[in-house]
Amino acid sequence: MSKCDAAPRHLAQFNIARIKYPLDDPRMADFVGNVARVNALADGIEGFVWRLADASGNAMGMQVYGDPRVLPNLTVWENVEALERFVWKTVHSRFYGRRAEWFEHIETPLVLWHIPAGHKPAMAEGVERLEYLKAHGPSEYAFGWSDMPQAHHWKAARSGARQMDEHAAGRA
Repeated sequence: MSKCDAAPRHLAQFNIARIKYPLDDPRMADFVGNVARVNALADGIEGFVWRLADASGNAMGMQVYGDPRVLPNLTVWENVEALERFVWKTVHSRFYGRRAEWFEHIETPLVLWHIPAGHKPAMAEGVERLEYLKAHGPSEYAFGWSDMPQAHHWKAARSGARQMDEHAAGRA
């Protein structure tokens, strides 16, 4: 193992969502009203390291891709297991399940990558990694859930969603 391989690494995640309605629209109230709650939950999860935020405590006011309708989220976790616990095993999963109510579909909304422990990536780094993933596919430089063999909760959630889709299609 090289010295580089022995250095502690964390997992960065960057995701984007394009809102369907303005944040002050009543149809967005349930989402907007729970952002602080969900972020506080993440902050308390074992393995959470850091989140990009402005003075509001979140990144919803930060612009990315030159589009005020695109909401960015950039966080750092000790490992994929910690990120998965937050995403799939907390109230976050309920809001994730409702994403179609608030957000337009984006083909590749998320990228993951390893960083040296202590590094806090800038928004530009998240954008660069996401664009790399879209242009070149998964690699050590940029990857998604499906490229993480230890992402067991993601696989279970995806399997459950597929079964629900198949069940709904069978009833149509």
